[in-house]
Amino acid sequence: MAARRARRLLGSLCIALLFAQPAPTGAAARSGSRSLLTESLVRTFTPFYFLVEPLDVLSVRGASVIMNCSAQCETPPRIEWKKDGSFLNLVSDDRRQLLPDGSLLINSVVHSKHNKPDEGYYQCVATVDSLGTIVSRTAKLTVAGLPRFTSQPEPTSVYRGGSAVLGCEVTAELAPLLRWERERQALPPEPRLLQLPGGALLLTNASDTDAGLYRCALDTGGAPKYSDEAELKVLPAAEEPQRLVLLKPPSSLSRLPGQSALFPCVAAGVPPPLIRWTRNDEELPTDGSGRFQLLPGGVLEIRDVVEADAGTFTCIAESGNDTLEAQAELTVQVPPTFLKRPANIYAHESMDIVFECEVTGKPTPTVKWVKNGDVVIPSDYFKIVKEHNLQVLGLVKSDEGFYQCIAENDVGNAQAGAQLIILDLDVAIPTLPPTSLTSATNDHLAPATAGPLPSAPRDVVATLVSTRFIRLTWRPPASDPQGDNLTYSIFYTKEGINRERVENTSRPGETQVMIQNLMPETVYVFRVVAQNRHGPGESSAPLKVATQPEVQLPGPAPNIRAFSSSPTTVTVTWETPLSGNGDIQNYKLYYMEKGQHTEQDVEVAGLAHTVTGLKKFTEYSFRVVAYNKHGPGVSTHDVVVRTLSDVPSAPPRNLTLEARNSKSILLQWQPPPAGTHSGQITGYKIRYRKASRKSDVTESVAGTQLSQLIEGLERGTEYSFRVAAMTINGTGPATDWVSAETFESDLDESRVPEVPSSLHVRPLVTSIVVSWTPPENQDVVVRGYAIGYGIGSPHAQTIKVDYKQRYYTIENLDPSSHYVITLKAFNNVGEGIPLYESAVTRPHSDTSEVDLFVINAPYTPVPDPSPMMPPVGVQASILSHDTIRITWADNSLPKNQKITDARFYTVRWKTNIPANTKYKTANATTLSYLVTGLKPNTLYEFSVMVTKGRRSSTWSMTAHGTTFELVPTSPPKDVTVVSKEGKPRTIIVNWQPPSEANGKITGYIIYYSTDVNAEIHDWVIEPVVGNRLTHQIQELTLDTPYFFKIQARNSKGMGPMSEAVQFRTPKAESSDKMPNDQASGSAGKGSRPLDLGPDYKPPLGGSNSPHGSPTSPLDSNMLLVIIVSVGVITIVIVVIVAVFCTRRTTSHQKKKRAACKSVNGSHKYKGNSKDVKPPDLWIHHERLELKPIDKSPDPNPIMTDTPIPRNSQDITPVDNSMDSNIHQRRNSYRESVRNTPSTDTMPAASAVPSAELAEPEGPFLPAEEEPQGPPTAHVRPSHPLKSFAVPAVPPAGGPFDPALPSTPLLTQQAPGHPLHAVKTASIGTLGRTRPPMPVVVPSAPEVQETTRMLEDSESSYEPDELTKEMAHLEGLMKDLNAITTA
Repeated sequence: MAARRARRLLGSLCIALLFAQPAPTGAAARSGSRSLLTESLVRTFTPFYFLVEPLDVLSVRGASVIMNCSAQCETPPRIEWKKDGSFLNLVSDDRRQLLPDGSLLINSVVHSKHNKPDEGYYQCVATVDSLGTIVSRTAKLTVAGLPRFTSQPEPTSVYRGGSAVLGCEVTAELAPLLRWERERQALPPEPRLLQLPGGALLLTNASDTDAGLYRCALDTGGAPKYSDEAELKVLPAAEEPQRLVLLKPPSSLSRLPGQSALFPCVAAGVPPPLIRWTRNDEELPTDGSGRFQLLPGGVLEIRDVVEADAGTFTCIAESGNDTLEAQAELTVQVPPTFLKRPANIYAHESMDIVFECEVTGKPTPTVKWVKNGDVVIPSDYFKIVKEHNLQVLGLVKSDEGFYQCIAENDVGNAQAGAQLIILDLDVAIPTLPPTSLTSATNDHLAPATAGPLPSAPRDVVATLVSTRFIRLTWRPPASDPQGDNLTYSIFYTKEGINRERVENTSRPGETQVMIQNLMPETVYVFRVVAQNRHGPGESSAPLKVATQPEVQLPGPAPNIRAFSSSPTTVTVTWETPLSGNGDIQNYKLYYMEKGQHTEQDVEVAGLAHTVTGLKKFTEYSFRVVAYNKHGPGVSTHDVVVRTLSDVPSAPPRNLTLEARNSKSILLQWQPPPAGTHSGQITGYKIRYRKASRKSDVTESVAGTQLSQLIEGLERGTEYSFRVAAMTINGTGPATDWVSAETFESDLDESRVPEVPSSLHVRPLVTSIVVSWTPPENQDVVVRGYAIGYGIGSPHAQTIKVDYKQRYYTIENLDPSSHYVITLKAFNNVGEGIPLYESAVTRPHSDTSEVDLFVINAPYTPVPDPSPMMPPVGVQASILSHDTIRITWADNSLPKNQKITDARFYTVRWKTNIPANTKYKTANATTLSYLVTGLKPNTLYEFSVMVTKGRRSSTWSMTAHGTTFELVPTSPPKDVTVVSKEGKPRTIIVNWQPPSEANGKITGYIIYYSTDVNAEIHDWVIEPVVGNRLTHQIQELTLDTPYFFKIQARNSKGMGPMSEAVQFRTPKAESSDKMPNDQASGSAGKGSRPLDLGPDYKPPLGGSNSPHGSPTSPLDSNMLLVIIVSVGVITIVIVVIVAVFCTRRTTSHQKKKRAACKSVNGSHKYKGNSKDVKPPDLWIHHERLELKPIDKSPDPNPIMTDTPIPRNSQDITPVDNSMDSNIHQRRNSYRESVRNTPSTDTMPAASAVPSAELAEPEGPFLPAEEEPQGPPTAHVRPSHPLKSFAVPAVPPAGGPFDPALPSTPLLTQQAPGHPLHAVKTASIGTLGRTRPPMPVVVPSAPEVQETTRMLEDSESSYEPDELTKEMAHLEGLMKDLNAITTA
């Protein structure tokens, strides 16, 4: 203390020396002196904290206790103690003593039943004069009560090797003081012996040495207190199996992090039980490697408990076929910990500050603030904001000191503190504005520099005065009339209050401010201070302004409460508003059902009201508004309350019974209607009795499930059942009695029933009486009979009747009609084999009486007196691909068809694909039902029956409906690609229909490409019409990988594509490919070679490959030799043909020509379909090839050159040698013309107009039909995949002649018009050549028929035409000779 006084004296001396210097004048003097003192007058924060804080202590009576406490500060603090919030007077206390370090010593703790002076909560208080006070955490001193046992050990026995539990329960505070003895000797520590948390002793793996007398002892400081002795007997090991029992199930625990937890699960049984544990239904690893360990006896030990360990622990004991389970909850509680501690704060007077404090814990801690040891009481200037933070408004000098945030929950408490230092206004805060300063007061904290300060602002006036805010305006100081760089601080306080608050302007030069959050009808004092970069200047004169009084309306009524006094009433109470602003005239109570939007209200004169007529077990919200003479006041907050529950007001619905076997009946029902539960359904009460003994009633309580199997019934006995719903309040009304009869014997229901043993029919005029006998095999369950009937077919209508019924009358039939009737027995497995019978209803004139022998048959039971009539007029309205609406009428209802009773309808439906499909059912309470989730394009049958109480109708007549189609939702499957034998350029694609076609497949589209990653619009399209599952694609490139995809379509659109399938074509062609290729390129059937004209010259120049791509010189020479040879052979063949043709008569020509046309006209392109459109086409004009045009009588010609066949039935060239020779001889001329290289030009005199290339709307025409008309442009694709057909607009009346498949020939030209050379294209990126791509017909005539047509076509040449052809051939030979000699 002497040193501290010396430091203070030295500081005072320094200040005196400073003030002794000559003082400057004016503002400069003020600013200069302030700047010199700034650094020296800023006080630093003083470290003041606890080194040791007291902890919770458990003691016993008469013992001594030390509560530790030690605080640190540069000035030794003064230590005091509080007990239960009051300071202890330790000077005159001879049992309590303050130790030198500040700890509290309590000698000889006093504790009795009526006197407990030492037990309680202790707190250490440290004070430093002129600095402040801090308080420690609160520590609890618990004194163990009088030694008392809540349970005593009891004699027990255990099998050798088994486990035993000896109970000795004490209170929780005494449990650590308990120990066990055997034969009055302390038990040695042994793994087989474990003391459980409550004090009980667990002994495992018992041996003969464990037998003896056991007792527990409590050591509470004096003589031990002993329990009764209990004998433990060890029996020989059991040989017979013993029932599994739980000796000690687990009990719920609450632990702190870091503690250990023990869950006992002691089970006994033979064979020895196996114990395993789960947490939240997940298996726990108890191998000892982690924090979970399974101790002997099935005890689960959890070491170092963490918060994540909380949950439900389940012990599962298994012994043989026995299994027992027990559960316990582990709750982990966490003492409060600080996430953010308060920080030290520098501030000036009139500022607003916030001490921040963020805590966590479980349960959630509560927070209170302490200033210098005293609890801070919230007020207008001390407020708790953001749950835990402390806000101090308008600081004054007395607010300085230490502030502590104290957090507390059920398992502990903690404290954290900070210091507040208030500096003089002329002392700058040493740091930048901390985050703990509010935005309203942190603008003037910048450190000042030396210089003149502004004078006082002028003309401060209140320009706007309201009830809770005031607007102030002023003029800049006279020292700075512009005031552009000035900021202003507005200080204000209530009149008579010394605590000022401050508000700063938002930007420099602003001369007005809005002061908010004021109190109405209150006088405030305002003053304004200007501030420049040197600091704050002079203050303006104080200005007193009174806020206006608020409108005299009542405030909210406090303490509104609501409670339910009965299932239909709620009582609401409240108090008079604190700010009544006059006499309260009345109140209005508003209430609304939760989930509704309409609020109801009632006027109340007093401070309570009971609302009646509410719904049971329903939540309502209530609020109150007070009224005075000025009108309604402020509403209270809403309070929500639920009305009390009650017994259900309606019985369960749709009770059905089903006899399962000879001793059990299954009950099924639905809950009471919504709104009638009157509470939470806790279960259902089932009452049943024998139908013959109505007074003998048995009750069975089921859970919340909606079915119950009643077992233990008598064979072949009829029972009546009724079900009632229960809440915690009791049982509601029950259903009507419903009866069912158990079977005479346990029957088999693993298979369908056999065929009924007999079926008899008796036709009447409009009805047929059907009677039958059950199947001869009585060992299979029969649950009913299905009767099908219809005119000519028994599948038109189906009716199902009960298994007891032996006859049925089919009504509403047509007279004089032949009906087929079928009868099938059914059970839950399905329907059995049907029995068929037929009958013809009588005519209208037949009025004979009904024979009664059927009704009086010995096996026919008496029918129910008044069965329900089945619904009529069942209709199925298809709404979409998966939804059908079923509607019907009920003749037992009034004409308006309004349902006023508790009847319900059962709708059933099924599809016959597959045949064994079971019915699906649904219940409805209206005359329609929306069936959803159906399959697209599927035929369903529907029927309806009505049920009212225990009476049900038979099934109605069936209605049928087929759902709409939907696009296929799966691709074609099992796509395979194989090469055609002997045709390496031809492949065959096979596939299977999609599994989810969702409609009739109308076609497929095959996509193929050499690049699997190409865009889909770059793939080649091959349409396949109809539901064919195979297709041929020809003229592919050898040794090239192709990728294929297939897409199915129906009337709704295209389905998804299949996965790409790769196939590589073979590397080499077969030896017989060339003749076949030539045959496929022959002229059309019955067509004539065209006269090329006398001016035609064969083209000369470089050789082209079959695709038109340039070849090497060696290949060119070989090609020339082949061409010359072919030319010579062609001349010889043509001469022979010409001689033969000239000998044919003209009449014979006409007959054959007509026959040829007739035969070929019947060949149609099998891929045609009206709904198939050809793909979009792109024409490369530089690759056009002109095609010959023949006259044809067909008015619908189409021009096509499709190198790639369009369907799988495309014909391949006939391999017969004779036919091949005929084709070769017939087409040799055309092949020679086509394959002759040419460099001459040929103008397109008859170019095809663009309109003629438009896509036709009609069907595809056969590919083999070659029309005559305008010249047709054909595309030679540059890529092996670019193939397409170009349809043309037919000429007016232009007939055409059917033709055999052929490659394009040169178009007939008028004399004098030279022909352009035909440009062919290379194979593109594939780098391999391919021959000209011929059109192959989808179908071909028989061989003999083809031969005959060829013979006819050969005889159709006239002598003049032949002479012209010979002239052309001579010109061709000249060109060939010129090429070979070049």
